[in-house]
Amino acid sequence: MPALSPTMTAGNIGTWQKKVGDTVAPGDVLVEIETDKAQMDFEFQEDGVLAKILKEAGEKDVAVGNPIAVMVEEGEDVSAFESFSLGDAGGEKQPPAQAPKEEASESSEPADTGSKTAPSTLAEGESTPEPEAQESESAGGRLQTSLEREPSASPLAKALALERGVPIKEVKGTGPNGRVTKQDIEKFKPSGGAASAAAGPAGLASFEDIPASSMRKTIANRLVQSMNQNPHYFVASTISVSKLLKLRQALNTSAAGKYKLSVNDFMIKACAVACRKIPAVNSSWREKDGQVMIRQHNTVDVSVAVGTPIGLMTPIVRGVEGLGLETISAQVKDLGKRARDGKLKPEEYQGGTFTISNMGMNAAVERFTAVINPPQAGILAVGTTKKVAIPVETEDGTSVEWDDQIVVTGSFDHKVVDGAVGGDWIREFKKVVENPLEMLL
Repeated sequence: MPALSPTMTAGNIGTWQKKVGDTVAPGDVLVEIETDKAQMDFEFQEDGVLAKILKEAGEKDVAVGNPIAVMVEEGEDVSAFESFSLGDAGGEKQPPAQAPKEEASESSEPADTGSKTAPSTLAEGESTPEPEAQESESAGGRLQTSLEREPSASPLAKALALERGVPIKEVKGTGPNGRVTKQDIEKFKPSGGAASAAAGPAGLASFEDIPASSMRKTIANRLVQSMNQNPHYFVASTISVSKLLKLRQALNTSAAGKYKLSVNDFMIKACAVACRKIPAVNSSWREKDGQVMIRQHNTVDVSVAVGTPIGLMTPIVRGVEGLGLETISAQVKDLGKRARDGKLKPEEYQGGTFTISNMGMNAAVERFTAVINPPQAGILAVGTTKKVAIPVETEDGTSVEWDDQIVVTGSFDHKVVDGAVGGDWIREFKKVVENPLEMLL
Protein backbone atom coordinates (compact mmCIF):
# COMPACT_ATOMS: atom_id res chain seq x y z
CA MET A 1 0.00 0.00 0.00
CA PRO A 2 1.65 3.24 -1.12
CA ALA A 3 1.49 6.50 0.84
CA LEU A 4 -0.30 8.81 -1.60
CA SER A 5 -0.44 11.78 0.78
CA PRO A 6 1.69 12.95 3.71
CA THR A 7 -1.09 12.27 6.23
CA MET A 8 -2.11 8.88 4.86
CA THR A 9 -1.66 5.96 7.25
CA ALA A 10 -4.09 3.52 5.62
CA GLY A 11 -6.14 3.27 2.45
CA ASN A 12 -9.10 1.46 0.92
CA ILE A 13 -8.72 -0.69 -2.19
CA GLY A 14 -10.91 0.40 -5.09
CA THR A 15 -11.16 -1.21 -8.52
CA TRP A 16 -8.16 -3.11 -9.85
CA GLN A 17 -7.42 -1.83 -13.36
CA LYS A 18 -5.16 -4.82 -14.12
CA LYS A 19 -5.83 -8.52 -13.65
CA VAL A 20 -3.44 -11.36 -12.85
CA GLY A 21 -1.17 -12.00 -15.81
CA ASP A 22 -1.43 -8.48 -17.24
CA THR A 23 1.73 -6.63 -18.19
CA VAL A 24 2.25 -3.30 -16.41
CA ALA A 25 4.32 -0.45 -17.86
CA PRO A 26 5.51 2.70 -16.07
CA GLY A 27 2.60 5.14 -15.77
CA ASP A 28 -0.10 2.45 -16.07
CA VAL A 29 -2.91 2.69 -13.53
CA LEU A 30 -2.70 -0.44 -11.40
CA VAL A 31 -5.50 0.12 -8.88
CA GLU A 32 -7.78 2.83 -7.49
CA ILE A 33 -7.03 3.71 -3.87
CA GLU A 34 -9.16 5.80 -1.52
CA THR A 35 -6.85 7.87 0.68
CA ASP A 36 -7.70 10.08 3.62
CA LYS A 37 -8.32 12.91 1.15
CA ALA A 38 -9.57 11.54 -2.17
CA GLN A 39 -9.98 8.52 -4.40
CA MET A 40 -6.89 8.32 -6.59
CA ASP A 41 -5.33 6.22 -9.33
CA PHE A 42 -2.12 4.45 -8.27
CA GLU A 43 0.24 4.57 -11.24
CA PHE A 44 2.93 1.88 -11.18
CA GLN A 45 6.41 3.17 -12.04
CA GLU A 46 8.18 -0.02 -13.18
CA ASP A 47 7.84 -2.68 -15.85
CA GLY A 48 6.47 -6.01 -14.70
CA VAL A 49 3.63 -8.52 -14.65
CA LEU A 50 0.87 -8.71 -12.03
CA ALA A 51 1.30 -12.18 -10.56
CA LYS A 52 -1.06 -12.12 -7.57
CA ILE A 53 -3.63 -9.79 -5.99
CA LEU A 54 -3.40 -10.03 -2.19
CA LYS A 55 -6.02 -7.41 -1.34
CA GLU A 56 -9.24 -7.55 -3.36
CA ALA A 57 -11.35 -4.58 -4.39
CA GLY A 58 -13.31 -3.24 -1.44
CA GLU A 59 -10.74 -4.06 1.25
CA LYS A 60 -10.66 -1.24 3.79
CA ASP A 61 -8.13 0.29 6.17
CA VAL A 62 -5.07 -1.39 4.65
CA ALA A 63 -2.04 0.06 6.44
CA VAL A 64 0.59 1.86 4.38
CA GLY A 65 3.42 -0.57 3.61
CA ASN A 66 1.27 -3.70 3.76
CA PRO A 67 1.47 -6.00 0.70
CA ILE A 68 -1.47 -5.65 -1.71
CA ALA A 69 -0.12 -7.46 -4.78
CA VAL A 70 2.83 -9.41 -6.18
CA MET A 71 4.70 -8.09 -9.22
CA VAL A 72 7.25 -10.17 -11.15
CA GLU A 73 9.49 -9.50 -14.10
CA GLU A 74 8.33 -10.39 -17.59
CA GLY A 75 9.02 -14.00 -18.46
CA GLU A 76 8.67 -15.32 -14.90
CA ASP A 77 6.13 -18.04 -14.17
CA VAL A 78 3.00 -16.33 -12.87
CA SER A 79 1.31 -19.65 -12.03
CA ALA A 80 3.92 -20.24 -9.31
CA PHE A 81 2.18 -17.56 -7.27
CA GLU A 82 -1.31 -19.01 -7.57
CA SER A 83 -1.33 -20.18 -3.94
CA PHE A 84 0.82 -17.31 -2.67
CA SER A 85 -0.79 -15.74 0.40
CA LEU A 86 -0.49 -12.60 2.46
CA GLY A 87 1.37 -14.61 5.08
CA ASP A 88 3.94 -15.65 2.48
CA ALA A 89 4.52 -11.95 1.78
CA GLY A 90 5.38 -11.29 5.41
CA GLY A 91 1.90 -10.72 6.83
CA GLU A 92 0.38 -7.35 7.54
CA LYS A 93 0.47 -4.72 10.25
CA GLN A 94 -2.51 -2.81 11.58
CA PRO A 95 -2.84 0.91 10.78
CA PRO A 96 -1.84 3.13 13.73
CA ALA A 97 -4.83 3.65 15.97
CA GLN A 98 -5.63 7.08 17.33
CA ALA A 99 -7.22 7.16 20.75
CA PRO A 100 -10.47 9.12 20.90
CA LYS A 101 -10.12 12.67 22.22
CA GLU A 102 -12.58 11.95 25.02
CA GLU A 103 -10.34 9.18 26.39
CA ALA A 104 -7.08 11.13 26.09
CA SER A 105 -7.28 12.51 29.63
CA GLU A 106 -7.11 8.99 31.04
CA SER A 107 -3.85 8.10 29.32
CA SER A 108 -2.12 11.27 28.19
CA GLU A 109 -0.08 11.68 31.37
CA PRO A 110 1.71 9.11 33.55
CA ALA A 111 0.65 8.76 37.17
CA ASP A 112 2.46 10.47 40.03
CA THR A 113 3.67 13.42 37.96
CA GLY A 114 2.16 15.93 40.34
CA SER A 115 -0.25 17.11 37.70
CA LYS A 116 -3.88 17.47 38.71
CA THR A 117 -4.89 15.83 35.44
CA ALA A 118 -2.75 12.75 35.83
CA PRO A 119 -4.58 9.52 36.69
CA SER A 120 -4.42 8.49 40.30
CA THR A 121 -2.64 5.30 41.37
CA LEU A 122 -3.93 2.66 43.78
CA ALA A 123 -2.79 2.88 47.36
CA GLU A 124 -0.37 0.19 48.56
CA GLY A 125 -2.17 -3.02 49.32
CA GLU A 126 -5.15 -2.21 47.10
CA SER A 127 -5.86 -4.54 44.22
CA THR A 128 -7.35 -3.78 40.88
CA PRO A 129 -10.90 -5.14 40.78
CA GLU A 130 -11.37 -7.87 38.22
CA PRO A 131 -13.87 -6.92 35.51
CA GLU A 132 -16.98 -9.04 35.53
CA ALA A 133 -17.40 -11.37 32.61
CA GLN A 134 -20.33 -10.47 30.40
CA GLU A 135 -22.02 -12.60 27.87
CA SER A 136 -21.83 -11.41 24.30
CA GLU A 137 -25.09 -10.34 22.74
CA SER A 138 -24.05 -11.93 19.45
CA ALA A 139 -26.70 -13.79 17.56
CA GLY A 140 -24.36 -16.74 17.22
CA GLY A 141 -23.21 -16.13 13.65
CA ARG A 142 -19.60 -15.61 12.63
CA LEU A 143 -18.00 -12.23 13.20
CA GLN A 144 -18.29 -9.85 10.27
CA THR A 145 -15.38 -7.87 8.97
CA SER A 146 -15.66 -4.11 8.52
CA LEU A 147 -15.81 -4.72 4.78
CA GLU A 148 -18.86 -6.94 5.17
CA ARG A 149 -20.58 -4.43 7.43
CA GLU A 150 -19.97 -1.51 5.09
CA PRO A 151 -20.88 -2.21 1.47
CA SER A 152 -18.53 -1.07 -1.27
CA ALA A 153 -20.02 1.91 -3.11
CA SER A 154 -18.80 4.67 -5.39
CA PRO A 155 -18.59 8.19 -3.87
CA LEU A 156 -21.40 9.35 -6.19
CA ALA A 157 -23.60 6.45 -5.06
CA LYS A 158 -22.97 7.28 -1.39
CA ALA A 159 -23.88 10.93 -1.94
CA LEU A 160 -27.05 10.03 -3.87
CA ALA A 161 -28.07 7.47 -1.23
CA LEU A 162 -27.65 10.08 1.50
CA GLU A 163 -29.67 12.62 -0.49
CA ARG A 164 -32.56 10.20 -1.17
CA GLY A 165 -32.50 8.48 2.21
CA VAL A 166 -31.71 5.09 0.67
CA PRO A 167 -30.26 2.55 3.15
CA ILE A 168 -27.17 1.63 1.16
CA LYS A 169 -26.73 -1.66 3.03
CA GLU A 170 -29.96 -2.94 1.46
CA VAL A 171 -28.89 -2.11 -2.11
CA LYS A 172 -27.53 -4.95 -4.21
CA GLY A 173 -24.52 -3.69 -6.17
CA THR A 174 -24.15 -4.48 -9.85
CA GLY A 175 -20.70 -2.94 -10.29
CA PRO A 176 -17.34 -4.76 -10.19
CA ASN A 177 -17.10 -7.08 -7.18
CA GLY A 178 -20.61 -6.10 -6.08
CA ARG A 179 -19.83 -2.37 -5.89
CA VAL A 180 -22.94 -0.20 -5.50
CA THR A 181 -23.25 2.30 -8.36
CA LYS A 182 -25.32 5.43 -8.96
CA GLN A 183 -27.68 3.40 -11.17
CA ASP A 184 -28.26 0.89 -8.34
CA ILE A 185 -29.37 3.71 -6.04
CA GLU A 186 -31.68 5.17 -8.69
CA LYS A 187 -33.33 1.77 -9.32
CA PHE A 188 -33.65 0.81 -5.65
CA LYS A 189 -37.20 0.11 -4.44
CA PRO A 190 -37.62 -0.62 -0.72
CA SER A 191 -39.68 -3.64 0.19
CA GLY A 192 -42.69 -3.25 2.47
CA GLY A 193 -41.13 -5.44 5.12
CA ALA A 194 -37.93 -3.42 5.17
CA ALA A 195 -39.82 -0.17 5.48
CA SER A 196 -41.90 -1.39 8.39
CA ALA A 197 -38.85 -2.82 10.12
CA ALA A 198 -37.04 0.49 9.77
CA ALA A 199 -39.82 2.37 11.53
CA GLY A 200 -39.31 2.76 15.24
CA PRO A 201 -41.83 1.94 17.96
CA ALA A 202 -44.99 4.04 18.16
CA GLY A 203 -44.25 5.55 14.77
CA LEU A 204 -41.01 7.25 15.85
CA ALA A 205 -38.71 8.43 13.05
CA SER A 206 -36.05 5.94 12.00
CA PHE A 207 -32.41 6.70 11.25
CA GLU A 208 -29.37 5.14 9.67
CA ASP A 209 -25.80 5.31 10.99
CA ILE A 210 -23.48 6.03 8.08
CA PRO A 211 -19.80 5.19 8.69
CA ALA A 212 -17.52 8.20 8.19
CA SER A 213 -15.20 7.88 5.24
CA SER A 214 -11.45 8.40 5.58
CA MET A 215 -11.80 11.76 3.90
CA ARG A 216 -14.64 12.86 6.18
CA LYS A 217 -12.52 11.96 9.24
CA THR A 218 -9.62 13.99 7.85
CA ILE A 219 -11.87 17.00 7.17
CA ALA A 220 -13.27 16.79 10.70
CA ASN A 221 -9.83 16.56 12.30
CA ARG A 222 -8.43 19.49 10.31
CA LEU A 223 -11.40 21.76 10.99
CA VAL A 224 -11.33 21.02 14.71
CA GLN A 225 -7.59 21.65 14.69
CA SER A 226 -8.08 24.94 12.84
CA MET A 227 -10.77 26.25 15.21
CA ASN A 228 -8.81 25.18 18.32
CA GLN A 229 -5.35 26.38 17.29
CA ASN A 230 -6.06 29.40 15.06
CA PRO A 231 -7.68 32.41 16.78
CA HIS A 232 -10.14 33.44 14.07
CA TYR A 233 -11.45 36.94 13.58
CA PHE A 234 -13.75 38.11 10.82
CA VAL A 235 -13.92 41.22 8.64
CA ALA A 236 -16.93 41.75 6.36
CA SER A 237 -17.60 44.25 3.59
CA THR A 238 -20.38 45.01 1.11
CA ILE A 239 -18.92 45.39 -2.39
CA SER A 240 -20.46 46.70 -5.61
CA VAL A 241 -19.98 44.32 -8.53
CA SER A 242 -21.98 46.22 -11.15
CA LYS A 243 -18.86 47.22 -13.13
CA LEU A 244 -17.42 43.74 -12.78
CA LEU A 245 -20.59 42.12 -14.16
CA LYS A 246 -20.58 44.48 -17.15
CA LEU A 247 -16.90 43.73 -17.85
CA ARG A 248 -17.56 39.99 -17.53
CA GLN A 249 -20.46 40.20 -19.98
CA ALA A 250 -18.37 42.17 -22.47
CA LEU A 251 -15.43 39.75 -22.30
CA ASN A 252 -17.64 36.68 -22.63
CA THR A 253 -19.46 38.20 -25.61
CA SER A 254 -16.18 38.97 -27.39
CA ALA A 255 -14.79 35.49 -26.63
CA ALA A 256 -17.06 33.87 -29.25
CA GLY A 257 -17.27 30.69 -27.15
CA LYS A 258 -13.50 30.40 -26.62
CA TYR A 259 -13.95 30.87 -22.88
CA LYS A 260 -16.66 31.76 -20.38
CA LEU A 261 -15.57 33.71 -17.34
CA SER A 262 -17.38 33.33 -14.02
CA VAL A 263 -17.65 35.84 -11.20
CA ASN A 264 -15.46 33.52 -9.14
CA ASP A 265 -12.64 33.83 -11.70
CA PHE A 266 -12.58 37.58 -11.04
CA MET A 267 -12.72 37.00 -7.28
CA ILE A 268 -9.71 34.65 -7.42
CA LYS A 269 -7.71 37.21 -9.38
CA ALA A 270 -8.76 39.98 -6.96
CA CYS A 271 -7.57 37.85 -4.02
CA ALA A 272 -4.14 37.62 -5.65
CA VAL A 273 -4.00 41.39 -6.23
CA ALA A 274 -4.92 42.07 -2.59
CA CYS A 275 -2.40 39.48 -1.32
CA ARG A 276 0.39 41.12 -3.33
CA LYS A 277 -0.47 44.53 -1.87
CA ILE A 278 -0.87 43.19 1.69
CA PRO A 279 1.70 40.33 1.77
CA ALA A 280 1.22 39.72 5.51
CA VAL A 281 -2.04 37.93 4.65
CA ASN A 282 -0.23 35.72 2.12
CA SER A 283 1.66 34.08 4.97
CA SER A 284 1.53 31.02 7.21
CA TRP A 285 2.44 30.12 10.79
CA ARG A 286 5.24 27.55 11.00
CA GLU A 287 6.74 25.59 13.89
CA LYS A 288 9.80 23.50 13.11
CA ASP A 289 12.55 22.06 15.33
CA GLY A 290 11.41 24.18 18.25
CA GLN A 291 11.52 27.35 16.17
CA VAL A 292 8.44 29.46 15.46
CA MET A 293 8.31 31.57 12.31
CA ILE A 294 5.91 33.31 9.96
CA ARG A 295 6.56 32.30 6.36
CA GLN A 296 5.67 35.04 3.87
CA HIS A 297 5.10 33.60 0.40
CA ASN A 298 6.36 35.27 -2.76
CA THR A 299 3.68 33.77 -5.00
CA VAL A 300 -0.08 33.66 -4.47
CA ASP A 301 -1.38 30.10 -4.74
CA VAL A 302 -5.16 30.26 -4.26
CA SER A 303 -6.97 27.19 -2.93
CA VAL A 304 -10.50 27.08 -4.37
CA ALA A 305 -13.14 25.30 -2.28
CA VAL A 306 -15.01 22.69 -4.36
CA GLY A 307 -17.89 20.55 -3.10
CA THR A 308 -17.57 16.87 -4.12
CA PRO A 309 -19.73 13.80 -3.41
CA ILE A 310 -17.32 12.70 -0.68
CA GLY A 311 -16.52 16.06 0.92
CA LEU A 312 -14.92 19.47 0.42
CA MET A 313 -11.72 19.65 -1.62
CA THR A 314 -9.48 22.69 -2.18
CA PRO A 315 -7.55 22.32 -5.44
CA ILE A 316 -4.94 25.01 -6.01
CA VAL A 317 -4.52 27.56 -8.79
CA ARG A 318 -0.82 28.38 -8.51
CA GLY A 319 0.87 31.66 -9.29
CA VAL A 320 -2.43 33.52 -9.73
CA GLU A 321 -0.67 36.90 -9.65
CA GLY A 322 0.88 36.08 -13.04
CA LEU A 323 -2.18 34.49 -14.71
CA GLY A 324 -4.84 36.06 -16.90
CA LEU A 325 -8.56 35.59 -16.34
CA GLU A 326 -8.86 33.12 -19.24
CA THR A 327 -6.14 30.87 -17.79
CA ILE A 328 -7.61 31.08 -14.29
CA SER A 329 -11.04 30.13 -15.64
CA ALA A 330 -9.68 27.12 -17.56
CA GLN A 331 -7.70 25.85 -14.57
CA VAL A 332 -10.61 26.22 -12.14
CA LYS A 333 -12.93 24.28 -14.47
CA ASP A 334 -10.37 21.49 -14.97
CA LEU A 335 -9.44 21.20 -11.28
CA GLY A 336 -13.10 21.33 -10.20
CA LYS A 337 -14.10 18.52 -12.56
CA ARG A 338 -11.23 16.28 -11.52
CA ALA A 339 -11.91 17.03 -7.85
CA ARG A 340 -15.52 15.85 -8.24
CA ASP A 341 -14.30 12.77 -10.13
CA GLY A 342 -11.70 11.99 -7.42
CA LYS A 343 -8.83 12.31 -9.91
CA LEU A 344 -6.70 15.02 -8.30
CA LYS A 345 -3.01 14.40 -7.65
CA PRO A 346 -1.71 15.18 -4.12
CA GLU A 347 0.33 18.15 -5.33
CA GLU A 348 -2.83 19.67 -6.81
CA TYR A 349 -4.59 20.06 -3.45
CA GLN A 350 -1.73 20.19 -0.93
CA GLY A 351 -0.26 23.60 -0.17
CA GLY A 352 -1.77 26.91 -1.19
CA THR A 353 -1.24 30.29 0.47
CA PHE A 354 -4.83 31.64 0.61
CA THR A 355 -8.30 30.12 0.15
CA ILE A 356 -11.55 31.34 -1.39
CA SER A 357 -14.95 29.74 -0.72
CA ASN A 358 -17.75 31.03 -2.96
CA MET A 359 -21.40 30.13 -2.27
CA GLY A 360 -22.71 32.86 -4.55
CA MET A 361 -24.42 30.32 -6.79
CA ASN A 362 -26.91 29.72 -3.97
CA ALA A 363 -29.30 32.67 -4.01
CA ALA A 364 -30.29 31.99 -0.39
CA VAL A 365 -26.79 32.59 0.98
CA GLU A 366 -26.33 36.31 1.53
CA ARG A 367 -23.20 35.91 3.65
CA PHE A 368 -21.31 33.31 5.67
CA THR A 369 -18.03 32.79 7.49
CA ALA A 370 -15.46 30.15 6.58
CA VAL A 371 -12.93 28.17 8.63
CA ILE A 372 -9.25 28.85 7.88
CA ASN A 373 -7.42 26.12 5.98
CA PRO A 374 -4.21 25.63 8.06
CA PRO A 375 -1.37 26.47 7.86
CA GLN A 376 -2.76 29.37 5.81
CA ALA A 377 -3.65 32.61 7.59
CA GLY A 378 -6.74 33.67 5.66
CA ILE A 379 -9.84 32.57 3.74
CA LEU A 380 -12.48 34.64 1.94
CA ALA A 381 -16.18 33.70 2.02
CA VAL A 382 -18.24 35.11 -0.88
CA GLY A 383 -22.03 35.38 -0.76
CA THR A 384 -24.59 35.76 -3.55
CA THR A 385 -25.26 38.85 -5.66
CA LYS A 386 -28.17 41.08 -4.60
CA LYS A 387 -29.72 44.09 -6.30
CA VAL A 388 -29.80 47.02 -3.88
CA ALA A 389 -31.58 50.35 -4.34
CA ILE A 390 -29.15 53.26 -4.03
CA PRO A 391 -30.50 56.81 -3.55
CA VAL A 392 -28.89 59.30 -5.94
CA GLU A 393 -29.18 63.07 -5.56
CA THR A 394 -29.91 64.88 -8.85
CA GLU A 395 -31.01 68.38 -9.85
CA ASP A 396 -34.57 67.10 -9.94
CA GLY A 397 -34.35 65.61 -6.47
CA THR A 398 -33.58 62.15 -5.20
CA SER A 399 -33.82 59.21 -7.60
CA VAL A 400 -33.05 55.52 -7.16
CA GLU A 401 -30.49 53.43 -9.03
CA TRP A 402 -30.03 49.69 -8.71
CA ASP A 403 -26.62 48.36 -7.79
CA ASP A 404 -25.42 44.72 -7.83
CA GLN A 405 -23.72 43.99 -4.52
CA ILE A 406 -22.15 41.07 -2.69
CA VAL A 407 -21.07 40.60 0.91
CA VAL A 408 -17.63 39.09 1.47
CA THR A 409 -16.26 37.98 4.84
CA GLY A 410 -12.56 37.41 5.46
CA SER A 411 -11.48 35.00 8.20
CA PHE A 412 -7.95 35.70 9.46
CA ASP A 413 -5.59 33.98 11.89
CA HIS A 414 -4.76 36.54 14.59
CA LYS A 415 -1.43 34.80 15.26
CA VAL A 416 -0.26 35.96 11.83
CA VAL A 417 -2.53 38.83 10.74
CA ASP A 418 -3.41 41.71 13.05
CA GLY A 419 -6.92 43.12 12.90
CA ALA A 420 -5.88 46.34 11.14
CA VAL A 421 -3.97 44.33 8.52
CA GLY A 422 -7.03 42.19 7.83
CA GLY A 423 -9.02 45.39 7.35
CA ASP A 424 -6.38 46.72 4.93
CA TRP A 425 -6.62 43.49 2.91
CA ILE A 426 -10.42 43.77 2.65
CA ARG A 427 -10.03 47.41 1.56
CA GLU A 428 -7.63 46.46 -1.26
CA PHE A 429 -9.88 43.59 -2.32
CA LYS A 430 -12.92 45.89 -2.42
CA LYS A 431 -10.99 48.49 -4.42
CA VAL A 432 -9.94 46.10 -7.18
CA VAL A 433 -13.36 44.41 -7.42
CA GLU A 434 -15.17 47.74 -7.71
CA ASN A 435 -12.61 48.85 -10.34
CA PRO A 436 -12.11 45.56 -12.19
CA LEU A 437 -10.02 47.01 -15.01
CA GLU A 438 -7.15 47.11 -12.50
CA MET A 439 -7.02 43.31 -12.77
CA LEU A 440 -5.92 43.69 -16.38
CA LEU A 441 -2.95 45.93 -15.54
